[in-house]
Amino acid sequence: MKEVFINNSMNLIQKYYPNYSETKLAELKYGLLGLYLMITKSIIIFGIALYLGIFKELLIFTIIYNILRAPSFGIHASKSWICLVSSASIFIFFTYLSATISIPINIKTIVGIIGIILMYKNSPADTAKKPIVSPKRRKIYKIISTFIAIIFTILSIVIDNDFLANSFSFSLILQNIMIAPTTYKLLGEPYDNYKSYQP
Repeated sequence: MKEVFINNSMNLIQKYYPNYSETKLAELKYGLLGLYLMITKSIIIFGIALYLGIFKELLIFTIIYNILRAPSFGIHASKSWICLVSSASIFIFFTYLSATISIPINIKTIVGIIGIILMYKNSPADTAKKPIVSPKRRKIYKIISTFIAIIFTILSIVIDNDFLANSFSFSLILQNIMIAPTTYKLLGEPYDNYKSYQP
């Protein structure tokens, strides 16, 4: 199914845009693959969440998490099935935790301060397939990521709703795991990939 979607899409693109270079076509193919995996993964994960009765909570947690993920990037699984299994496990686990526990303010404050420091230190974390080469872009992404981490920490402390407050805290924890050099090392993925393109 994946190959059919990618091949048919690429055939249409090449038919209507015959002047596209091999590099451009490779970029489009990579984007289509990401789109396909995102759609199929979302259907499965949200299907599980619907069965477990946490569909709305998972949707909210996913939106909150991706606000931080977007500018700070982070590791990707090397295989699509690993991505599916790990994403389903991680997101459902953290959504369930956010919906069922209450975290004291002092703990959320400590987690937030550490999370902000680590976010500033490690973001943005690129991948070998998509290195962030431009120093200007890296600086902008770092500033935005750190600012969002600060906002998340404040919201986790001031919001009365336990689920929402926890979602901000756990999103910060999860994303710091995803951009940590240790995570890349444990999974055998190269870190600071942009350095390979520096003179």
